[in-house]
Amino acid sequence: MHSMSIGDFQIALVHDWLTGMRGGEKCLEVLCEFFPEATLFTIYHDHGAMSPIIEGMKIRTSWIERLPFARPYFRAYLPFFPAAIENFDLSAYQLIISTSHCVAKGVKTPHGSLHLSYIHTPMRYIWEMYRHYLGSARNPLKRLFGPVLASRLRTWDVASSDRVDEFIANSENVRKRIGKHYSRDATVIHPPVDTDFYHPTENQGDYYLIVTALVPYKAVDIAVHAFNSLGRKLIIVGDGPECNHLKQIANANIEFLPWQNEESLRNLYSGCQALIFPGEEDFGIVPLEAQSCGRPVVAYGRGGVLETVIPLNQQSRTADKEPTGVFFHHPNSESLAEAVRELDGFDFKTEAIRRHALQFRRSVFVRKMADFINASLRKKFGNSEDIPFIKLTDE
Repeated sequence: MHSMSIGDFQIALVHDWLTGMRGGEKCLEVLCEFFPEATLFTIYHDHGAMSPIIEGMKIRTSWIERLPFARPYFRAYLPFFPAAIENFDLSAYQLIISTSHCVAKGVKTPHGSLHLSYIHTPMRYIWEMYRHYLGSARNPLKRLFGPVLASRLRTWDVASSDRVDEFIANSENVRKRIGKHYSRDATVIHPPVDTDFYHPTENQGDYYLIVTALVPYKAVDIAVHAFNSLGRKLIIVGDGPECNHLKQIANANIEFLPWQNEESLRNLYSGCQALIFPGEEDFGIVPLEAQSCGRPVVAYGRGGVLETVIPLNQQSRTADKEPTGVFFHHPNSESLAEAVRELDGFDFKTEAIRRHALQFRRSVFVRKMADFINASLRKKFGNSEDIPFIKLTDE
């Protein structure tokens, strides 16, 4: 698919942790295809959890992996993550590309190297999502140590941003937060969506769908209360610490399923009346997977969905921008229920919704990332034959 000349030019990829294939890992996978001879550095690797492309890389892990109970509870070592990422020796590498939602962008780089960092979000534990994580009032340890830890991590997060030469943001939403927290600009390149796999099928159902981790900030409780009052069938796919609580407050019209394989998920997307997306996300791959299957989205009108969903209720609709969903604007069950009812009076066009999603297909991400990396290499190192410019051979 891609070819390059590596010569003596050493390349390092840095990713926070390798525990499963979600949106961030789909971005990393493309970088691994660009640079299969690179070394991949990560805090923790759950062996076998990644795609064959990533598992086939030369992977180096941190000392966090060797600490007690690291396998089930490695995230509990968050206070030590900055030290772990800084402990990697990258002195032999000329190009470093980090993909970061936690600490990967803070890796120490040698003088004269080029460090490009793809940011999925500035560390959410200490910034926008602080109250859901370190600021939890229910946990006495977090209540005692959370403010001190968050303050130290914020100081480190801002200071370590100076180690990045150029930032890439996964959305305009994240670009603004990079500017707010780091006082730096970023180029926006949206993550890839597998629109080849996620496509409309013949499935037709009478249910609405949620696909998400069941954690507090995803606001699934709002959807449960909304559908309790609506009485319509809702299928919730996912797992997490909120699962038992959500089951307890849900009526019989709400069904819970564990995480599904991709084929089952595609069928669920294609058969739903609409995807329900009640939380605020940095970007959000799930709404685009649903739209790839031709289904509309009911979403809380903040964050990444402003860039990925064309709402029925926007003022400036044009002929070439058919609506792909509905926004609700207040984070409560009444507002969500009203948006669901708003879907009833409009005939969404499957083909138009999918056509919109195709703007985010994987090949677009590949081209934009290749162009950005090549331009950055050229600006830093010139046009030498030893520079590993990416050549796309599938054009």
